[in-house]
Amino acid sequence: MKVPVKVDGRELTLSNLDKVLYPEYGFTKAEIIDYYSRVAPVLLPHLQGRPLTVKRYPNGVTGQSFFEKNAPDHTPGWVRRANLPVPGSTKNRETIDFAIVDDLPTLIYYANLAALELHVPQWRVDEDGQALPPDTLVFDLDPGPPATIVECTRVALMLRETLKEEGLTAVPKTSGNKGMQLYADWDRREEPSAYAKRLAQLLAKEHPGEIVSVMTRKLRPGKVFIDWSQNNPAKTTVAPYSLRARERPTVSTPLTWKEVESCEDPHDLDFTAPDVLARVEKRGDLFRRA
Repeated sequence: MKVPVKVDGRELTLSNLDKVLYPEYGFTKAEIIDYYSRVAPVLLPHLQGRPLTVKRYPNGVTGQSFFEKNAPDHTPGWVRRANLPVPGSTKNRETIDFAIVDDLPTLIYYANLAALELHVPQWRVDEDGQALPPDTLVFDLDPGPPATIVECTRVALMLRETLKEEGLTAVPKTSGNKGMQLYADWDRREEPSAYAKRLAQLLAKEHPGEIVSVMTRKLRPGKVFIDWSQNNPAKTTVAPYSLRARERPTVSTPLTWKEVESCEDPHDLDFTAPDVLARVEKRGDLFRRA
């Protein structure tokens, strides 16, 4: 069944609204579209100007999925796009037409494609679609079992202090999966990936029993891997307020530092779409940076 709708003056056709995309939770495509439409006021500022990579789940989280960078051929003409070089593309393409999610109609268009996960880089494009220098620094904290997000919070607090000493203010969010991320506005003092790597190595050296700064799997059990490589301009990180494709519709959720400091159980920082909408209504955008 197809349903024509008008979103901020743009005409869209929504389909399969009753299709369950999170079977264990009973969360339907209509509820996904509703979530993204309601969270849009706080989500869009973190997507605007950033080339979009989506992870689509047309048959739900238990079915086949695929990453999509290139805007599909059927993308409406009103969706903003930026043609950008992609060195080392696995599909031997020199450039890709990325969508830029600047408005609610574009966000709903992608939600209707079952683009559950929204990933963006740490840089934006200008009005002409040309890439700008990175404006954000990110650290992805990934726990090696049996470590959990609880251990990540301890590392996040160490990293917050290190960044503070460097004159940078960090803001935390969950990954919506097992770990969490810290972001800071980037002043371009040097190449961000090299800078982040140096800080990760410093903390790993100071706390070898808790932290690793290399991806080697055998070194990671029970420790937190500080992934500094997300600052590579070719890489993306899940956007704040994006859904994740897990058994439940969890969300990459902005946190307060008080929540990070008091976390004692992984469930303390486990938020679903309804939880996040309630948080936003009560607290606004915790990820907003001055």
